[in-house]
Amino acid sequence: MPIQLEIVTPERLAYSDEVDEVIVPGSEGELGILPRHAPLVATLGAGELRIKKGNEWEAFAVFGGFVQVRPDKVVVLAETADLASEIDLERAKAARQEAERALEQGAREPADLAAAQAALQQALLHIRVAERRYREGPRHPR
Repeated sequence: MPIQLEIVTPERLAYSDEVDEVIVPGSEGELGILPRHAPLVATLGAGELRIKKGNEWEAFAVFGGFVQVRPDKVVVLAETADLASEIDLERAKAARQEAERALEQGAREPADLAAAQAALQQALLHIRVAERRYREGPRHPR
């Protein structure tokens, strides 16, 4: 008996399908969700969200937001959600270098510093998720 999963960002519905298992990066650690899971709401951290459907695993790089779990449905409301197979590794590495340069040059405003730190964290997440997919392939959960 699968569970319905929806991954939503402010821009789009990133994913909607029935799945067998979901592993989300909670702010306090990973959370595994199976069908008929107890209801809960939790905050998401930045990390890799993994989806098992049959014998296949897919991964998303998610950044911030919330997860709502009901016995028959999981809704992920994320600031960003990027499918691992669609992440451009070279672009992510360039974004990391740009964010590192911005941090090295120093920010004049606290908001600029926070933006550079967030950009670096997101670039590092994209690199980690994309490299894992290239290294392990889509079948591996971790």
